[in-house]
Order: sequence, then structure tokens, then C-alpha cells
Amino acid sequence: MGVLARVRRGSAVMAGAAVLAVAVSGTAVGAEPWRPRPGTLYISDIRLGDGVGWTAPPVQRGWGQSYDCLTDWQVRQPEVNVWHREFTTAETATAEQKVVVFATEAEAIAFAEAARQNYADCPDRRNQRPGITATGYDHGAVDVEEGATLQGMYTFDHEAQERPHFNYLFGVGRDGDTVTLVRWSSYWGAPPVEAWKKVLHTAVIKLY
Repeated sequence: MGVLARVRRGSAVMAGAAVLAVAVSGTAVGAEPWRPRPGTLYISDIRLGDGVGWTAPPVQRGWGQSYDCLTDWQVRQPEVNVWHREFTTAETATAEQKVVVFATEAEAIAFAEAARQNYADCPDRRNQRPGITATGYDHGAVDVEEGATLQGMYTFDHEAQERPHFNYLFGVGRDGDTVTLVRWSSYWGAPPVEAWKKVLHTAVIKLY
């Protein structure tokens, strides 16, 4: 596990809106047609060995409402052929899968690389929030299809009265022209790195 960055208390407040706020509703935007949805994670695919049960609504079109770290990156996000599913527990953890199908494999490659770099840069951007200490981690590659990587981040909010600690895991995987992003987060306990690598592996395998 390699620490990518440690950033400390900053003085500027981040001001831009989330780039991914171009999320669409259930109807297509523009002329590009919706393609058949790739396979996605089942609730039963999230096995972290902690005995915690997960729940989730059905897969939905669009980017969803969760944008952890997916801000301020210079890449165009498609508005169709995007799906998401949010997973929750009765305890402390949440998770989400996003799946994006591109017109070409080259576009998928560029998007996956942009996502990885965006996650790597996320701790530095957290420095723009006062009182935040953020540490980024590179958890390495997962050998599946065209490749997947897992990155992480730990944040501590010095000004928070409750839940000052947060851990995140950000998985990026690709199969041909399709990219999946698989995120885990919790304000309690250590991140389940090896278990989430298995979830990421499953997510990529199930695309096609």
C-alpha cells in the first residue's frame, strides 16, 4: 500500500460545481440511443466478511447523486448509456456502482484513465476545505479483463463534532468499451481492501 499524498489544513474553500451534475433522468437526452444495460453487481456480490447486510434499490439510469471525488476533471461525461446503483447498510457503510458504455473503446480507455487520475488527485483537492487532513492510497491493480485498479482515501475533519473519520475505496475497471466505477465508504473501521478488490473483480466480470 503506497501513500500517494498527505494534505493538511487549507485556507481556500472549493467553489466549482460537480462536473458530473450532467446526470440525466430516465429519458434519453440527445440523439444517441440507449444501448442494452451491461450486467451489474447483485446485493449478494458484496461480501466483506463482516456479517453486515446490504440493501439496494434497482439499477437506475443516470449518474446518481453520489459524486465522491468525481469533480473538477477535464473529461466529457456522456449523458446516455450511464447507469448507477446505490447500496447501503444499517450500520456505517455505503457503496455505489456506476457503469458507462462508450461509442468506442478508445473513449472508454480515456475515461478510465481520467477517473483513476481524478481519484489520485482527490486528496489534494480536499485541501481546499478548511480543517481537512486527507491521505490517498494506491491499493494496486486487479487482474481482470482489460484491467482494474483500486485507490483509497482517508479523511479527518478537525472541525467535525461527530464522525470526523471517513475511509473511501475507489475501484475503476474496464471491459472493452465499458467502464465501471465501484465505490465504498464508511466512517467506522478500516477499509476492506482485499474484499473490495474481489467486489471490483466481480463487477468487471459481470459487465459482459
